[in-house]
Amino acid sequence: MNAPEVRSAVPATPEPADPGAADGRTLLRLMPMLSVANAAMYMVYMGIGAVLLPIQVELVDPADKVANFGLVSGVSAIFATLFNPLAGLLSDRSGRRNPWILGGGLAALGALALLGAARTVLLVTVGWCLVQAMMNIYQAGLTAVVPDRVPVERRGLASAMVGIGTPIGSAVGISLAALFVPDDISLGYLMFGAVIAGAAVLFTSVVREKRRPAGEPVPLRKQMAAFADTLRSADFRWVFIGRFLMMLGFFSVSLFQVYILQDHIALPEGLSPTEAVAFIAPIDAGCTLLATVVGGLLSDRIGRRKPLVAVSCVLASIAMTVPVVSPDWTGMLIFTVLAGLAFGSYMAVDTALVTLVLPSADDAARDMGVLNIANAGPQIVAPLLAALLVGAIGYDGLYVVAALITLLGAASVIPIKKVC
Repeated sequence: MNAPEVRSAVPATPEPADPGAADGRTLLRLMPMLSVANAAMYMVYMGIGAVLLPIQVELVDPADKVANFGLVSGVSAIFATLFNPLAGLLSDRSGRRNPWILGGGLAALGALALLGAARTVLLVTVGWCLVQAMMNIYQAGLTAVVPDRVPVERRGLASAMVGIGTPIGSAVGISLAALFVPDDISLGYLMFGAVIAGAAVLFTSVVREKRRPAGEPVPLRKQMAAFADTLRSADFRWVFIGRFLMMLGFFSVSLFQVYILQDHIALPEGLSPTEAVAFIAPIDAGCTLLATVVGGLLSDRIGRRKPLVAVSCVLASIAMTVPVVSPDWTGMLIFTVLAGLAFGSYMAVDTALVTLVLPSADDAARDMGVLNIANAGPQIVAPLLAALLVGAIGYDGLYVVAALITLLGAASVIPIKKVC
């Protein structure tokens, strides 16, 4: 499964009953641009992270590709997790979002050009970290647009427009990236750079903004105290643990999918691993999107969240056993469908569950920001864990461990008391 890469940091922005809130005409321009801007972002994250980057690492050092890719992904994830809150803080203090979106998008083009020219593991790591930095400047500004400019009563629609961009961008990005493998990787990086730069120019040209009052800087000590206070809530703590485990299981497998298709799955004759990735990407995206809608509606109708979250985790665990039992193309297709359905349903229902266990209604943005650590943290741990597991017990062992981790995620909803 090519799980959409979920990044950290909800910038601490005030509720919009302020000069930055958009009027009706502006909202008509803003809504589709949210989809376009987020789709472009996930085209870069998934097209590069799931296809171009692992292939580039393999070309640099084929013998140690798994360990090297784990190192590159882990280091860059740490860099991104630290840089995103910093970029959000700078954006808050400036009172503007568009300059950061535009600057991040344009700078990402240059960083991607440098990454495409890297020919050693060290330079690939440095290049990917630079791309992560520029993309997080872009993302931090973009993430703050909805709380800045969209009235509370329209945020459901805005969230849907943002969400649409994730599976579409992921599927298109992976499919396009496969066209540049193996001979035109550098050109592929430039193409993705042009996409994100073009999206940044388009967004900031179509959606104008008014300057907001500059945000007050929050001392690091106060931020850490708020983090500790949030996790004192037992129900929220269990949701945090469950989200962390689910993401860890998924990222442990999804980040290594190209190598899994190269070294573990018996593909039909004439089908290359990159072509296989491009083929299953839209299947994955379609199943994820379908399950997101159905899971959210079903949980609202029956009024229960915990059972659906648990079932989604169990289904994900079952999906991860399929390539162990059937390490062929049919097994991979079954895995993709089941994993897409599990991930989409989980994200829809678990997000609803989170809103019901937030420790403080007055600090919802802060608490959601804490939860995003459970999204970003596994991106640091998963590549390193997966590289160790593959080296020690092979890809079958990786799938089995990932399945057990997601089962623990299912068990984590049991102690939650506030929600049924």
